[in-house]
Amino acid sequence: MSTHPPRTTQIFLASTLYGVATLAAALDCGAFPPAARRILLTSNNAAVPEVTPGVTDMPGFAALRTRFDQVIDWNGTVAPFHPSAWAPRPDDVPLWERQLRSVWGLGEDRIDLVVESIQVSPAQALCQLFPGAAVEVYADGLMSYGPTRFKLDPQIGMRIRRVLHLDLVPGLEPLLLTEFGVPAERVPDAAFRKVLDELADDAELPAEVTAAAERAACTGRGPALLLGQYLSALDLLSVAEEQELHAAMVRGAHALGHREIVFKPHPTAPVCSWDRAAAEAEALGVRLTVAAGPGLAEVLYRRLRPALVVGCFSTGLLTAATLYGLPVARTGTADVLARLTPYPNSNRIPLALVDALLPDLADADAVRGWTPPGPGRGGQEVAGLVTAVGFTMQPQVLHTRRREAERYLAAHLDARTWRYVTRKRLTSLALPGGIPAQLAFLPGSPVLRRAVRRVRRLRRAVARSR
Repeated sequence: MSTHPPRTTQIFLASTLYGVATLAAALDCGAFPPAARRILLTSNNAAVPEVTPGVTDMPGFAALRTRFDQVIDWNGTVAPFHPSAWAPRPDDVPLWERQLRSVWGLGEDRIDLVVESIQVSPAQALCQLFPGAAVEVYADGLMSYGPTRFKLDPQIGMRIRRVLHLDLVPGLEPLLLTEFGVPAERVPDAAFRKVLDELADDAELPAEVTAAAERAACTGRGPALLLGQYLSALDLLSVAEEQELHAAMVRGAHALGHREIVFKPHPTAPVCSWDRAAAEAEALGVRLTVAAGPGLAEVLYRRLRPALVVGCFSTGLLTAATLYGLPVARTGTADVLARLTPYPNSNRIPLALVDALLPDLADADAVRGWTPPGPGRGGQEVAGLVTAVGFTMQPQVLHTRRREAERYLAAHLDARTWRYVTRKRLTSLALPGGIPAQLAFLPGSPVLRRAVRRVRRLRRAVARSR
């Protein structure tokens, strides 16, 4: 019998180039211990992955790939199933693990898993397939500041050692997985900037985008950069509403004096998604250049040095402000918040953060006077808000944070913060602001509770008699 300890193989799961860049930065700064082998497992989670470029097709991937010993395609592993929809049956897990160990050459190696979006497949499926593996989670943008989307199986949750995240809101700690006591660890800004600079140096910008930057430079400042998010695909806006949002970005940039504008559409958005913005730019006498393609917006931050970055609630807004110190502005966040359903929608925290921290594009004085949050300041401003909104989203997951939510809501509900919660939700959770103060005794009234139970019994009896 061998007395040597087993080799360790680290498997990193990634579905976006942004995620691979985060992993590369973590590896560069020594966030992971040495391992005999490092595998990058790529997953294309697009609705139709067969016609959508995957991570390995993205410009700049070749530079990031050098951090890993091998790249494996998860879509090919589980074909013909979609990676977001497939999970192993419990009885099949031993067979699957044996098969993957054989096909991937893992032998008897100890497996460490590093995954994103732990609440859903393919991350959950991978954790199930290697039940003895330790698990680490890295953050997928601003959503990690919010709560775990639903109660996680303790057999997975108790295996998670830490949450790695970028410090996009300086000093703010993620709520993700705090119900399991999982500590959060920041990936240093400098390490991530270095990786992004590597991507930017390797990227070839379209000639028209380079020309736009040169024209803007002649005026003494860079162009305004507009970020598209393809919100209609998420059912957050209709196609027409999203096009109007893009047009509003153009109007807002024009009102601030920008005459050279670059629009960065979401990589999966159709070509027609910027038609309305182009028409608005032409009507205003603004030159609009479209930077289409699958590359990261962060590449444009370094290459164009935009004078202003505008978006709805893209993670790229906080990256621009925190990592590059660029002026930023938001638009449309209040409208999207007002119609966001269901209430626990995981976009609620990103929306609240962008809305609370960044200036409104329509407020010229606020945009011109805004400065990026310094170390700790951004997190201090919104920590209470995030806890309160996170608790209202997932009260069962964050049940230990109820008192914190109550204190914040009791002290800070005003005309501005009401947009982040709804009275109906506060009422259902018996939180401050849910009902008028003079009726605050009602939820604890035994007479009222008995009356409600009587009405419910009568309704059930009538329903059975029909």
